Amino acid sequence: MSEKIAEVAPSNGAPKISKINEAVIRIAGNSQDGIQAIGGFLARLAGRSEQEVMTFMTIPSTISGGPSIFQVRIGSGEVLSSGDEADVLLAFYQHSYDGHLASLKKGGIVLYDSDHVTEISEENKKNYHHVGIAISGLTVEAIGGTAKDKGKNIFALGLIAKMFDLNVPKLEKLVAERFTGKDESIMKNALAAFHAGYANSLGNILETFKFVDSQKKDGHQIVMNGNEALGYGLIAAGVRFGAGYPITPWSDIMELLRRELPKYGGTFVQTEDEIAAVSMAIGGSYAGRVAVTGSSGPGISLKTEALGWAVMAEMPLVIIDVQRGGPSTGMPTNIEQSDLNIAVNGGHGDAPRVVIAPANVEDCFYMAIEAVNIARKFSVPVILLTDQGIATRIEAFTEPNLEKVCQDISPDFKPVADHKPYDLSVTDGVTHHLPPGTRIQSGKYPIVTGLEHDELGHPTGSPKLHMQMTAKRRKKLQALAATLPTPKIYGPPEGNILLVGWGSTEGPIKEAVDRARANGDSVSSIHIRHINPLPNGLENIFSGFNHVLVVEMNDEGLYGFGQLGQLLRARYCDPKIRGVNKTDGLTFKVKEILERAKANVSAGLRKL
Repeated sequence: MSEKIAEVAPSNGAPKISKINEAVIRIAGNSQDGIQAIGGFLARLAGRSEQEVMTFMTIPSTISGGPSIFQVRIGSGEVLSSGDEADVLLAFYQHSYDGHLASLKKGGIVLYDSDHVTEISEENKKNYHHVGIAISGLTVEAIGGTAKDKGKNIFALGLIAKMFDLNVPKLEKLVAERFTGKDESIMKNALAAFHAGYANSLGNILETFKFVDSQKKDGHQIVMNGNEALGYGLIAAGVRFGAGYPITPWSDIMELLRRELPKYGGTFVQTEDEIAAVSMAIGGSYAGRVAVTGSSGPGISLKTEALGWAVMAEMPLVIIDVQRGGPSTGMPTNIEQSDLNIAVNGGHGDAPRVVIAPANVEDCFYMAIEAVNIARKFSVPVILLTDQGIATRIEAFTEPNLEKVCQDISPDFKPVADHKPYDLSVTDGVTHHLPPGTRIQSGKYPIVTGLEHDELGHPTGSPKLHMQMTAKRRKKLQALAATLPTPKIYGPPEGNILLVGWGSTEGPIKEAVDRARANGDSVSSIHIRHINPLPNGLENIFSGFNHVLVVEMNDEGLYGFGQLGQLLRARYCDPKIRGVNKTDGLTFKVKEILERAKANVSAGLRKL
């Protein structure tokens, strides 16, 4: 538990109440038990209470399910990561207890189902505060029925609500919302289970906890995960057509768009395969309005030939890649950042495309809009890289000003006098095709094609034109790079160590900087959201530090740095750039970043 700031003495033998700034709660059981539902209720309650929240989850990749966890960190102040260690562990089974007790802080509380957890060593009793409650049996008593373990997650939610003195009316509303549209008896049983858990004695617990009031005064918060934020961001950007094929963890975006786009006059099509999906999305963009497709690593591999066509034809397109562990089918439900190479370079020939990566859930919303606008402005495919961590992570952020951010990207069919979709006289290389149906008064009707072409799109084998068109496609990205903001430095602009991150590592890296600087170490960080092209000015930032360590969740490769590290080394030829990498399928802990950075710096100094 974070440092307690006040204690209230009990008046009638009840546990004393300690006020706290934040808490990390880990829920461990099986995926069939509704583990994610408990964490989701807690996260959404925090968001509706103007608190900061961040979650982390693991789920099995098998259809039959299996062991799963959901960790939620709730704070009245800034929350940058889901937490290195838990303050409270809720364990439903013996394997949950045995496998996750080490994640609990010494002296922390383990709340366990005594119907299933029976083996507890004396050593563990000394190190942790144990609270055993017959969760399974008491749930059956509360709601009746014979369905094994049904509803025990909601009973456990009631126990946690009691332990942390949570807002019961708001939780009741969340539970009711969750089961709206289902049989009325299901909602009644859920609420009965919740109240039974809340009314149950917490046994030998010596204190309960209450969060101090949040200091946030920045308006109404919304709570969602990264996939939801991306989906709604695309809708706000004006996307009205998309096509995709299901694959974990992209599928939730596809399902959201399939459900929501028709409300705005749009359509999302589930195609027969990944190739059809990207081809249909390209067709949608050709019709005059930027379309979207998406997948994860294996599906992105299948889309690369059509992606090359979109580059050659200079077709605006947004491709979402929600990364997971690879290669092949890899680890479908685990986090990794190993698709950067295929995003930047995948496919044959010189095929420049834009690659951007949001840093958090809020970023997913706004960078979805940015991806659409870059695709429109520069007539180029844009790959938006997220990962399983952001996809499933729940965060709260200030509600966007929809009147300000929502936009209409309807095509303009006004007649034009003349048009060259690949005009070589444009110095920055940026040209646009006309949507079919636009009348051209000159009578010269250009085309778009995946073959090399002249300025009107007619196929050509001319060496001179191929060189000119290759340079034209390159210049567009160079023009974009000139407009990109240089990343802000978190911490002093000069020092010993600069941590460089991308994607979902931002929060843990910032927390690592805070912890290191509190210990007197000279550490700063930057976070790169625009990966291809890279923003200008990075070399000036790097020059202010003795060590530049790129923190990313992929392999360190043959030479000691990962995929972004390779890009930066190739771009800047700076030997200070090295990697802090891992491939265990889990998000970075703050202590991991600090420990590995220290070891990397020590190794680098020995080499020097």
